[in-house]
Amino acid sequence: MGAVLAIIGKGKDPQVVKELSKRMSHRGPDESGLKVTEKGYILSHERLSTIDLVTGQQPIQGTSTAWMVKDGIIYNHQELKDCLLKDCVFRTQTDSEVIVHLYEKFGYDFCNKLDGSFAFIVIDGEDFIAARDPIGVKPLYYGLDERGRIYFSSEMKAIADQCKTFSTFPPGHYYTPKTGFVKYYLPEYEDFEAADQNLDLKLLRDMLIESTRKRLISDTPVGVLLSGGLDSSITSSIASRLMKQQGKKLKSFAIGLDANAPDIVAAKQVAKFLDTDHHEFYFTVEQGIAILKELIWHLETYDITSIRASVPLYFLSKCIAQSGVKVVLSGEGADEIFGGYLYFRNAPSAEEFQKETIERVQKLFTADLLRSDKATMANGLEARVPFLDKGFLDVAMRIKSFEKQPKTYDGKEKYILRKAFDTPEDPYLPQEVLWRQKEQFSDGVGYNWIDELVAYCATQVTDEQLEAAAAKFHYNVPTTKEAYLYRSIFHDFFPQISAAQTVRKWIPKWQESLDPSGRANKAHIKTSLLTKNEATI
Repeated sequence: MGAVLAIIGKGKDPQVVKELSKRMSHRGPDESGLKVTEKGYILSHERLSTIDLVTGQQPIQGTSTAWMVKDGIIYNHQELKDCLLKDCVFRTQTDSEVIVHLYEKFGYDFCNKLDGSFAFIVIDGEDFIAARDPIGVKPLYYGLDERGRIYFSSEMKAIADQCKTFSTFPPGHYYTPKTGFVKYYLPEYEDFEAADQNLDLKLLRDMLIESTRKRLISDTPVGVLLSGGLDSSITSSIASRLMKQQGKKLKSFAIGLDANAPDIVAAKQVAKFLDTDHHEFYFTVEQGIAILKELIWHLETYDITSIRASVPLYFLSKCIAQSGVKVVLSGEGADEIFGGYLYFRNAPSAEEFQKETIERVQKLFTADLLRSDKATMANGLEARVPFLDKGFLDVAMRIKSFEKQPKTYDGKEKYILRKAFDTPEDPYLPQEVLWRQKEQFSDGVGYNWIDELVAYCATQVTDEQLEAAAAKFHYNVPTTKEAYLYRSIFHDFFPQISAAQTVRKWIPKWQESLDPSGRANKAHIKTSLLTKNEATI
């Protein structure tokens, strides 16, 4: 885990590269490494040590002239070492080294052999390959400077003032000087007509259990982000069971404005049911407002939803990291896969519903995954996402559309996910939590968080400034005072048009309100818990 920075081209001062890399040291507080290759190309790495705490320093050299850096984790690294790479001599015990040996053995064609979340660069003489994981769990940017040198970086803050142009590296692709961008991740589900699989609740449950099992691999303590919502509660329940088999107790973490926040109440109930080592943290609206500038620098976005939800996640991540935990599981992705957001109730047809789930999964890297990674890694904490496992996606995304639609089940969102874990003989969760209505994280920490945040933003931007927004911002023009304030802060840090163009605003479909809060949807019910009977009427 950590941060990567690579410069393809000669003449860059290594000391300058070290300083650029240090802009991302929050991602890798444990150690740093830098390699200048024989051709003058440079690889730099800031490391968060979670696998192989002793010998895993990067950059890592292959068998001969190839060197590599990687952010993320390869879950099948041991299987690769035992099978495809059984003849290779490894310098480290880390998961990362398999990448450079796969490159040496297979050339460019090896990304599909990796099971994990990653962003990496391998340099071999004048040849190189850069790649990003299938869904974009780990961030990566690329750019070009005035001298034609190519840059790759985990965060754009390391390269924004070095490049004349830069952009987001697309997930599921690799890039080489000979091929350009190549899309290696080609799942069948991206063709919406492939949603032809009959519903198998046991298979769905088994695949998520296996996905979670993979993500518990670590040489450091693992915890869970527990909001008390369906997704994080299911993840926590699975992880708790698996860890109990190892004689370990799961650590769970929740945050809210106070002890009465919807997420705090539900999380406490789940933690008690699962018998986790539970920790609650609180923040104030004033504290959240005070860190907006720092947070936007870390997030590298002006997207409203991302910023609203990242404030509590940032505070929670800091507390978790200070407790000694370096890895947490998160429930990201379930709402996109199963159409869990309340606006999905308004989908005009099964076909449109399926298309929207596919698009939301494809664009996760622009919003929820960006938030999940950068708000946690800002504090040296790694978030892993079981719902976005390739194997699980292959099953869940291909289930027939009508089986996932809320209207099939009298408006209950994510019904089949709930039903897959509705096992009364051996319950995963309390019934009232299993059937709890969806709360977006920024809502669930306490309803007045967003209300007071919006009110604060209104005091910081005048009517005249908002009316003149198009003259100041020529791309993604802000239309509210809240959006204007975030965009202004972002612009102070990243004034380049390339930076503004990396941001994608998330607006729900099929509803009158353009506000991304779940409460803006008419279907929202301002109660923290629903019973199963209430949910299925």
